Amino acid sequence: MSEHAAEHSHAGAEGADTHRQSKWQALWRGLRGRCPKCGQGRLLHGYLKVAGQCTACAEPLGHLRSDDAPAWVTIIVVGHIAMPAALIMEQVYHPEVWIQEVIWLPVVALLTLALLPRSKGMVLALLWAWKAEGSQPTPTAG
Repeated sequence: MSEHAAEHSHAGAEGADTHRQSKWQALWRGLRGRCPKCGQGRLLHGYLKVAGQCTACAEPLGHLRSDDAPAWVTIIVVGHIAMPAALIMEQVYHPEVWIQEVIWLPVVALLTLALLPRSKGMVLALLWAWKAEGSQPTPTAG
């Protein structure tokens, strides 16, 4: 392999690592509710509404659509936390049903409310990082 080809191969691998790292970085930023590009501006305006653009870097964000993915992620995570805990409590302590309801209904509700915006931020950031089909702004007819 020539030196030029080796340099080009190394640069390509380095670019792929940077690209991969930027996806993880975008995921982390989205999980924190920050702009996937700069990490400074807010990704969500309010509880679940997507900001039109980043206030720090002006990256357009309003065209990203997460649809039902954040709800599914939240359901899976909350279910994997709450169900084993409830089953262990049932097996070890055998509490009355009303005690289980008093404990687990608020736990599930609070976990859901806490995780849903983080799940949405994560999904939006991944859509941004992957340049997912349909996430680009539609050109206006002029």
